[in-house]
Amino acid sequence: MRKGLRKAQQEPRAWQRMLSGRRLDLLDPSPMDIEIEDIAHGLARVARWNGQTTGEHAFSVAQHSVVVEEICAHIQPDLEPRWRLAALLHDASEYVIGDMISPFKAALGLDYKVFEARLETAIHIRFGLPAKTPTPIKKLIKQADVACAFFEATQLAGFSHAESLVFFGAPPTGYTLHIEPLPPSQAQARYVQRYHVLSEAAGFAASDVAFETE
Repeated sequence: MRKGLRKAQQEPRAWQRMLSGRRLDLLDPSPMDIEIEDIAHGLARVARWNGQTTGEHAFSVAQHSVVVEEICAHIQPDLEPRWRLAALLHDASEYVIGDMISPFKAALGLDYKVFEARLETAIHIRFGLPAKTPTPIKKLIKQADVACAFFEATQLAGFSHAESLVFFGAPPTGYTLHIEPLPPSQAQARYVQRYHVLSEAAGFAASDVAFETE
């Protein structure tokens, strides 16, 4: 068999090499190949709203995630640290798959959701969280996510206040936010710092969580 033909018949590569040196299998992600530094690096360079925002810098998923965790705590002040960590990590899968806008997710259908769910499960296991987030916590995170989107839409993405109310509803009472998109390096550092604070508060050892949850 000719060399070129044999090469063409090989299975396509289904893993991504991370800057940590990890190789993450995209079809069957292992918690052992997931590192918070890789997540933070990727999310700090993924733009919300497909980059269609005002300002010198894009508003990154990393910065968005820190805000969502803050809003969760505003809505439910007694929220346990582990669920605040879940809020911080709610979009962590996007360090691999990017931030797809909701209409495009709907167009892609179920297969995309299955892929996303598999990656989210691996991320949760890696950092000591339950594989599946309890429904009340998921609803809380979603509420905070939509509230953050309200502020992003009105301040960065060109939506009027009235439009944002229609699409996202009113933000939580008593919570205000002024958004200044950060450079990627700052967003990355803030995400990692917040992770370590919450992980420690939740009683997780940052260096060996994955080993403890096998």
